Amino acid sequence: MEKHMRVPFTRQEAATLKSGDYVYLTGTIYTARDAAHKRMYEALMKKEALPFDIRGNVIYYMGPSPAREGRPIGSAGPTTASRMDKYTPALLDLGMQGMIGKGKRTEEVREAMIRNGAVYFAAVGGAGALLSKSILSSEVIAYDNLGTEAVRKLSVKDFPVVVVMDSQGNNLYETAIKQYCNE
Repeated sequence: MEKHMRVPFTRQEAATLKSGDYVYLTGTIYTARDAAHKRMYEALMKKEALPFDIRGNVIYYMGPSPAREGRPIGSAGPTTASRMDKYTPALLDLGMQGMIGKGKRTEEVREAMIRNGAVYFAAVGGAGALLSKSILSSEVIAYDNLGTEAVRKLSVKDFPVVVVMDSQGNNLYETAIKQYCNE
């Protein structure tokens, strides 16, 4: 099913998404990769504030290339989500509603997603130049010294993703494998 959704969104809105849905996100999403996740996790362990309010928000696991003239960002493709898995349950428990990346997630992340009613989206790897066309603005808001791994606030319009894992724990990767093996 194809859906259009505003970000950030609520747990109730996340519950309407099902594994396999095509979704077009419009609103604000944040970027963070390995180094930024590590810093955010360390801040949480020290009882310090995160660089943005995580509640209801979506983190895109992405490190952009430099922007071309007249564009807010360069190529903006997803990175492998599993590298953030050791930090993700803590962020989900604080109210993060979604993540965008590529690849499988651990059972701990799946359990935290179910517990918190969150979703995991996939963006198409190798399509970073195309994905960047849905990004209207990009602003570094934290950890500037991390370069491409700095936390960015993105304004997006009709950013295309697929629900890989829904808030019930249904996993498109597993479903696709089972379907393929039964044919």
